[in-house]
This record gives sequence, structure tokens and C-alpha cells, in this order.
Amino acid sequence: MNITDTLGRPLTDLRISVTDRCNFRCTYCMPKKIFGHNHQFLPKDDLLTFEEIERVTRSMVGLGVQKVRLTGGEPLVRREIEKLIGMLAKIPGLKDIAMTTNGTFSLEKVQALKDAGLERITVSLDALDDAVFKALNDVDFPVQNVLDWIDACDQAGVAPIKINMMVKRGVNEDDILPMARYFRGKGHILRLIEFMDVGRTNGWRLDDVVSSAEIVEKINAELPLEVVKSSYRGEVANRYRYVDGSGEIGVIASVTQPFCGDCTRARLSANGQIYTCLFAVQGHDLRALLRDGGTQDELIEAISSVWRQRADRYSEIRSSQTADLPKIEMSYIGG
Repeated sequence: MNITDTLGRPLTDLRISVTDRCNFRCTYCMPKKIFGHNHQFLPKDDLLTFEEIERVTRSMVGLGVQKVRLTGGEPLVRREIEKLIGMLAKIPGLKDIAMTTNGTFSLEKVQALKDAGLERITVSLDALDDAVFKALNDVDFPVQNVLDWIDACDQAGVAPIKINMMVKRGVNEDDILPMARYFRGKGHILRLIEFMDVGRTNGWRLDDVVSSAEIVEKINAELPLEVVKSSYRGEVANRYRYVDGSGEIGVIASVTQPFCGDCTRARLSANGQIYTCLFAVQGHDLRALLRDGGTQDELIEAISSVWRQRADRYSEIRSSQTADLPKIEMSYIGG
């Protein structure tokens, strides 16, 4: 059974946040002044178990979901995450399991993830300049360790590898070209992301956004690009390839070129809330149903009811007023 929302958008993608914790304190996501030593993260008992996550995912696959992406926080903070991947890999009809990570954990972990059934991986890396990268992650973590992790993924055959670079004016826009040069020809896909007003703690201002047009212009001036058509409905990145055939990049322009009209993603938080938009103000509780003995049919009906009423199009109506709404932090519902 495939369902659609009030704007005719199907449900095909599920982002699963497995934890609200992270070992980084990126200034645009989990700034230290908010997520410091005294910050109260979710208690362990509040987190969905792997079995509960599998139940929700199985229900959503029955409603049309084909792709799952594990996020956080940092998903590799969650112990034995490969067990969850193995459980999800056995769900009939689920075609793709991916993960977004900061690539800071042991290189041996990569093979375990691959063996469990992980098919694709996205690594967050916001700069090649070590000083800039350390200032962004705010825990003094060196860029070379992340590059080594990307190489380990490549060797393990977890491909294609995507590298996400959030671009913020006055912070790391000078690293756009170095990043393009470095990953061009390696078979990976660099994706450059406009600075977004997710949550309320990252100090977002429109003036800090480096537009997708600026990003493309900067790269194209040295490394000529041509447009590539989207490969499926709901693809978030505008695709470009190098004219000389040396690779591809993507630009995610949710601020200057909203793609709400084709958004097919739902998000499941670590504590069992389902969200229908990255910029959501509130979610819908599934954990209570799971833990109160709800049947699979009841779970499917609860999810269906939420999606059928969905009317989100935040990026299309974004304004200075909406930026101040009490939105859920990205660390709770993933990217």
C-alpha cells in the first residue's frame, strides 16, 4: 500500500535517528554553549530499542518506504549499530540502507557495517583546512582522520561515498574549491549544503547563506560543470558533473531553491517521534503505541494517519518570522 500526503507526495524515504548524542560540537548543529557538559541527553530507556525501530521500519516499508538512512546525533555512538543494520536488511521490500556519519570511529567498524548490510555511506566533512575543520567541530578533531575513514569505506566497497559539506559565509566558503579539487576524480560525490535554519540554536541568519548559485559559479570558474538530471523524485541535491568526465557534485539548496514539492521523507527520532519535516515544530508519538502493546495494524494506521494529513512546505514559506519558530534540533531528528 502506497500513501500520499495532502499535496500528493508519496512516502518513500525514512531517516532514522538512533541517538541524540554526538562526539562533535559543530557550531551549526550542537554548539557547546547549548550542548555543554550539563546538557541532559535522552535517558537510555527513552530510546527506541532496535526491535522497536525494526517494527516501525517494517510498517513504513509496507506504506511505500524503499530507502532508510541512519542518522543521529552521530549514529556510530549507538553501540552495536551493525545489529540494527542486519535486522533492517531482512525486511522484504526495503531496497536501500544508508548512513550519515562524521567518520571519526575505528576503521575496523567500516567492514562490520558493510557485512551487516550497509549499502551506502555519507560522511560529513566541512573543510580540508585543519584549523577551519577543528574550529567547526569544536573538539579539536583532525581532518586527516576523517579522510582515512573515507578511504576505508572505499576499500570496503561501501559505495558510492557522498561527502557532505555545510557552507557558511565567513567560516568555510574558502574551502569550497579545495574540497572540489580533492574529491574530483576519486569516484566520490561532494555535496555542498546551504546553511539552514534547523532548530533554534545555530544562530542562523540569511546573510550567512552562501547560495547554491555562488557555489556552482565558484567551482565552474575553475572546473567546468554541466547539469545532470535528477535520478528520482524527491532527490534533494541539484546534480552537476565535471565536463571532463572526472566526477560529479551535488548542491543542496533548500534555502534559495526549496524542494518541498517533491519531499518524500519522514523522520523517526531516537525517542520514537515521527516528524514529517526537517523543520518541524512537533512530532507524533509512536513509542507509546509500541510499548502499550499496539498491534502492527495499529502502528500502520497511526503512521498512515500522520502522513495523509501532512502539508509541510517550510522551505517554501521561510521568512525571518519562521526562523524563530521553536523547531526541533537536527541532533534529535537527523539531517
